[in-house]
Amino acid sequence: MQDDAAKQRILARLRRLEGQVRGVEAMIEQERDCSEILQQLSAIRSAALSASQAFLQDYASGCMQNFDRQTPAEREAALKNLIYMFGKTQT
Repeated sequence: MQDDAAKQRILARLRRLEGQVRGVEAMIEQERDCSEILQQLSAIRSAALSASQAFLQDYASGCMQNFDRQTPAEREAALKNLIYMFGKTQT
């Protein structure tokens, strides 16, 4: 990741995720209601997907910055990898 501001945004998202996971751990230890725990787990999944998509967007921007300096084979490989990574973030 080349942009320091983007790096800090992703790290902030991951730290919030970590806090959410710790919160769920505490909820389980406190034997809180299952529906409350499941709601928080759903929020964690959504936040993780959002962080993945933000990271992918920054990754794609970085790939495109070097696109004109790459050979056609390198461009094709970069695009295939980008498409593959996009698919991984959608599941």
